[in-house]
Amino acid sequence: MVVIGVDPGSLLTGYGVIRQEGADFQVLACGVIRLNPRRTHPERIGEIYRELDAVIGEHTPSRAAIETVFVSRNVQSALKLGQVRGSVIALAVNRKLELAEYAPREVKAAVTGRGSASKQQVAFMVRRMLQIRETPSTYDVTDALGIALCDLLKTGNGSTGAAHAPPDPGAGSRKKNWTDFVASRPDMIVR
Repeated sequence: MVVIGVDPGSLLTGYGVIRQEGADFQVLACGVIRLNPRRTHPERIGEIYRELDAVIGEHTPSRAAIETVFVSRNVQSALKLGQVRGSVIALAVNRKLELAEYAPREVKAAVTGRGSASKQQVAFMVRRMLQIRETPSTYDVTDALGIALCDLLKTGNGSTGAAHAPPDPGAGSRKKNWTDFVASRPDMIVR
């Protein structure tokens, strides 16, 4: 299965394409679409659409996963982000991709085992799970890869993603935290 994950933004939009075969994940492409702030918002939306369309055309994913809107106090920013998301959703529909939306906490929980994990923790686990040697240029890239991983882990058949899935933070009677997660996965520690 091939999934494209998108972390939408009006100036930086991250994307990551991951192929899953059995319990193995392979990054096919990842990057960030950097937009010129001097261009109009419609021009930037068009550029995001065209660049993601080219990535989808090259790697032919069957699914797309996108992060849901984070509601902030700045209404203009929320509206612009909603428009970017709309263009990504329209692209997925036009390309006939199955589409899934995940809340930021849901992505963090799927990748790190904690819904309140930091961007650094998400980036670390994404790099570890995907065996990426070099740190991607921005968190937008690791967030997009995390969104794609979340989709693969949640939609995988049976044990497909279980070898890489972190423990469920709600499992058991004891509250889990980052220290417990790391202690339970010594094979994921880089020394």
